[in-house]
Amino acid sequence: MQKNSFRNIAIIAHVDHGKTTLLDGLLHQSGTFKSHQNIVDRVMDSMDLERERGITIIAKNTAIHYKGIKINIVDTPGHADFGGEVERSLNLVDGVLLLVDASEGPLPQTRFVLQKALLKNLPVILIINKIDRHDSRIKEVVNEVYDLFIDLDANDEQIDFPIIYTNAKKRVAHNQLDDHSTDLKPLFDIIVDKFSGPEVKDDHITQFLITNIDYDPYVGQIAVGRLENGFIEINKRYSLCSKDSIKYDQKLSACYTFEGLEKIKVDKLEAGDIIAIAGIENIQIGDTISCNENPKPLPRIEIDEPTVSMYFHVNKGPLAGKEGKFLTTRHLSNRLQKEILWNVSLQLIETDKTDVFEVCGRGELQMAILIETMRREGYEFMVSKPQVITKEENGKILEPMENIYLDLREEHVGIVTKKLSIRKGRMTKLNNNGHGRVSLEFKIPSRGLIGFRSQFLTVTKGSGIMNTLFDSYAPWFGKIPQRVSGVLVADRPGKVTSYASLGMVDRGELFLKVGTEVYKGMIIGERNRKGDLDVNITREKKLTNMRASTSDATVILRPPQNLSLDQCIEFIAEDEFIEVTPKNIRMRKMELDIKKRLSLKKKDKV
Repeated sequence: MQKNSFRNIAIIAHVDHGKTTLLDGLLHQSGTFKSHQNIVDRVMDSMDLERERGITIIAKNTAIHYKGIKINIVDTPGHADFGGEVERSLNLVDGVLLLVDASEGPLPQTRFVLQKALLKNLPVILIINKIDRHDSRIKEVVNEVYDLFIDLDANDEQIDFPIIYTNAKKRVAHNQLDDHSTDLKPLFDIIVDKFSGPEVKDDHITQFLITNIDYDPYVGQIAVGRLENGFIEINKRYSLCSKDSIKYDQKLSACYTFEGLEKIKVDKLEAGDIIAIAGIENIQIGDTISCNENPKPLPRIEIDEPTVSMYFHVNKGPLAGKEGKFLTTRHLSNRLQKEILWNVSLQLIETDKTDVFEVCGRGELQMAILIETMRREGYEFMVSKPQVITKEENGKILEPMENIYLDLREEHVGIVTKKLSIRKGRMTKLNNNGHGRVSLEFKIPSRGLIGFRSQFLTVTKGSGIMNTLFDSYAPWFGKIPQRVSGVLVADRPGKVTSYASLGMVDRGELFLKVGTEVYKGMIIGERNRKGDLDVNITREKKLTNMRASTSDATVILRPPQNLSLDQCIEFIAEDEFIEVTPKNIRMRKMELDIKKRLSLKKKDKV
């Protein structure tokens, strides 16, 4: 039975192509917001980190009404590192809006999210956004999208997609570029006409697949997903079908349906709608809630395996416990366990040491978001350099490979190609459009990309664009050189002085400003040659009877380079940690004592 009173759709696109901005327009023009309401831009990006970085990190759903039909819309991330969010979201919907920039065209993450949608055989509506850009090339972009569909082995029905042209900022959609539309009505109409309602059975036993988990301090865990079959009522008892067992006689404390950005309490939920329920504890993504008498679980959600791992350590540094609220092994373990409950693309592996945890994920960005989120919550801990996750087949070690897509100026092609070839990269495509910019494609081991982004931005003077996409596993490529330069390391505790900083000018570039507290073994800067150098950064100028109080007033120091968390993750070597606290991000050596570091180096050489 087809429920024509519902439409469940997802918006998918590359990062920064305008998904969340378009959704703002749909919410406003559907009458979701009152005329007097003061609504911020990109209202669906509710996390602070999402607003700061300008990207969607967590998939979120909303609901609007048009011509008596309830349209559930899921806003998905556009970055491959958050692919787990995309894969979960596509289990909720019956069609996708593919958003493509009118100038940039389909980019690597467009390919990634579209591939996931086509594998689920979902119908597609193509939206060409930002048609007001002065450098738009709409016809070429449409042809590029057709080429992408063919390349991804789309069937005839999927390739025969309708096209809408939009300016999300002005909240206007056009069926034809030259029509006189002044609002998003053409987009609303095509969503209702092109996408069919969900296929459900009201008289079937209850089947509700949990695809997301929220938390409320009053009602506890809230399970979000689509009710595939049957009804859910507040006063009935249900069974929870987990991975290994079935728990009977589960009672619900609340049932919710979505209206705009709000969850509305109801007594009964019907099949085909995206819903939420509360009252059942210890639920996990992929579990099914079914009837109590004859429970039938739905197939669990399958997602791609993680490719990168990092070790999270309890902070044992000299300044440990001075800045954070949550410091202990128990705090760190509980927080990471909580994270993997809702973030299905992360895996937590216990190690031989009780105070060390291995976290596996999709990429450096996903790890950086997790670390930054925990830091803002008051956690204090240390993390190691990211490492790729290898597999073994037929006695051979395989490592993950990635496709890297570059857009840069002609004069930078030589230096970028050289740096990638050192990292075992192999060029697969070069396209010079004749306008001074060149598109390059490389296939490279994931290890070779760790720490490359900052180098790429430096050599291209910030003008280069870089995107990556996981490709496959290939035999181990051998040793790949990472950081070429050494580091400047503090050899004693104290505070950074201007006199000592002045002496470091010809030794390298400092990361810390004058007055910053340091400790023995802490990294204070990047050396301008190979090998690490331990220095006294706390040294003060000796006072004499002949020295005036203003004699150092004219000392001008080069401002220090303040590294962000992402840059620190790229910068550190395998024998270094990042110390993360709510107030500071520091880098340090694993072994703080220089004598012990030197003896360990000698042992490694032997």
